[in-house]
Amino acid sequence: MSGGGRPAAMAGAERTLVSTSPGATGAAGEALARELGAGDVVALSGELGAGKTCFVQGIVRGLGATAHATSPTFVLVNEYRGRLPVHHVDAYRTTSLTELLDLGLEELLDGAGVTLVEWADKLLPLLPARTIFVEIAGVGDEPRTITIRRP
Repeated sequence: MSGGGRPAAMAGAERTLVSTSPGATGAAGEALARELGAGDVVALSGELGAGKTCFVQGIVRGLGATAHATSPTFVLVNEYRGRLPVHHVDAYRTTSLTELLDLGLEELLDGAGVTLVEWADKLLPLLPARTIFVEIAGVGDEPRTITIRRP
């Protein structure tokens, strides 16, 4: 195993899959959750309505949390308990890096849990080198193309 408890074969890898339903998008998140370990950061990007929260719901389920994950758009951070603590950050409504730092984002990113960040493009300078990037393309009735990149 390499850092974060993931299989060494996944280090530096990129994979792309196609989802044709919200259930399949969530299942892709669950599959990624099996590879996550303490200290991992998952940065999600994609248009409004692409399925970022659906993917996060799958990760949260896959990490064993019993609570249904919801978008923290107004509270900015939700926390869930599973086999690891899960911190779900939504940067959509943030206006500056300072605002995110004031929320304690650096402590979350360096913590012992898994941190999931929606709208991660708003805080790229704050993300650690170990960040796993998930890009979801497609909206409406279109299939989703999900690209997962590991450092």
